[in-house]
Amino acid sequence: MIRKTSSLLVLLLFSFIAVFPILYVVAMATHDNSAFAQRLTELDWMQADLKNFRKLILETEFLIWLRNSVLISVTVSMVGVSLSSMAGYAIARYRFPGHHWILRSLLTTQMFPASMLMLPMFVVLTQLKLINSFVGLLVVYSSSALPFCIWQMKGFFETVPRELEEAARLDGLSAFQTFYRVILPVASPALVVTGLFTFMTSWSEYMIAAIVLQDPALYTLPLGLKSFQASIATDWGLYAAASLIISTPIVVLFLALSRFLVSGLTVGSVKG
Repeated sequence: MIRKTSSLLVLLLFSFIAVFPILYVVAMATHDNSAFAQRLTELDWMQADLKNFRKLILETEFLIWLRNSVLISVTVSMVGVSLSSMAGYAIARYRFPGHHWILRSLLTTQMFPASMLMLPMFVVLTQLKLINSFVGLLVVYSSSALPFCIWQMKGFFETVPRELEEAARLDGLSAFQTFYRVILPVASPALVVTGLFTFMTSWSEYMIAAIVLQDPALYTLPLGLKSFQASIATDWGLYAAASLIISTPIVVLFLALSRFLVSGLTVGSVKG
């Protein structure tokens, strides 16, 4: 009984630590800027309102930033899932010249911090005239996410029994039909995890977007959020309201895809 009570108290403590920052952001989003300097217990919650949300949507370019982020994140997710599934399957099932070299190259790219790659990325994008364009940002996001996604998909495909493919080939399916109609449906958990990873990465990324995008009309949500921060004064109410709205799609995706995530995060972990 004592052990159970102690475990419950520890869980409650860590739950409070995890929830407290969210409550603080909610307080700032529903009060004026003075809430930033006050404790939660000092706030008058009867005075809470949605003025900051209304101002955010009607008086700023938040909806444009939201559109840009959705466009980029969805595109990067689709590119990442489609290319990594095909590349991961080819690497897992076929042996071709340069097979091990490709695998080691993909792994090596994950060892460099993103900040180290910014200068060469900027030079390459400048030479290709892709600075200040969505295409340039999509190229960088997709190329940086693909190595991890390919390894993730490769690990999963290696756990799929070859008998499935042999049975499909005996039924008259071609190699691509076997991959498309038999293997991909089985790989749903891994595809969901890969898609969610690429979506989250591009949805919340700031540093690369700040270098590539210079026109305010092309800003994504993290860049737009940063524009609320000024050298003299910061509109913390707008900042907090935008943070809550930005976080909502990720939370909804996690809840909607949780049944895939439980299995998808562990598939492929026993074979490398």
